[in-house]
Amino acid sequence: MLKIAIVEDNIFLQRAIREKLSMDPNLTIKLCASNGVEALEKLASNRVDLILMDIEMPKMNGIETVLAVKTTYPLVKVIMLTVFDNDENIFKAVKAGADGYFLKDVSPEELCKGITETMQGGAAMTPSIAAKTLKLLRDPDAFKHIQEHQDFALTTREVEVLELLSKGLKYSAIADTLFLSVSTIRKHIENIYGKLQVHNKLEAIQKAKNNGIF
Repeated sequence: MLKIAIVEDNIFLQRAIREKLSMDPNLTIKLCASNGVEALEKLASNRVDLILMDIEMPKMNGIETVLAVKTTYPLVKVIMLTVFDNDENIFKAVKAGADGYFLKDVSPEELCKGITETMQGGAAMTPSIAAKTLKLLRDPDAFKHIQEHQDFALTTREVEVLELLSKGLKYSAIADTLFLSVSTIRKHIENIYGKLQVHNKLEAIQKAKNNGIF
């Protein structure tokens, strides 16, 4: 009996995945988590064989979680189960240590079969994902392009706000410096968090520095 973990922040999608897995009597769901932080906490006291991992989640996204899981539990298999099929996510997931990659519209039969194949040492993937992965392997320039700093499309004003935020200024001080209202600064910061896909100031500053925004 294979013990499966589901890491997915959408409760309805969690249920849908559970239903798909119920097709195979050899699979049992050991735990569910709504983000990477919760998943790592539960893995500390629960042994699983394979994790089905979403990418976009609060607190700690799927790619970061894969890396953490593979560092601490190298024998645990991880299959990404996501709606995102862009080259960047595929590349980052594989680089982090993902063993497979399915889109969420995968059929119950294909998902259960993919889990079995992955546990046997294969690399189960949705056909379109497999094609993109081969393309990345065949085209070194594509790898180079993806590894370059991401373009988060921050406006000049948003970069100014973020840079002042990184210097420890409060919202009121940033507003005074840029001759804007505090409510406008709050809106800019909300937009920044959304574009960077982060949830707090420290994450935003770190991501901006890592990607050469300032």
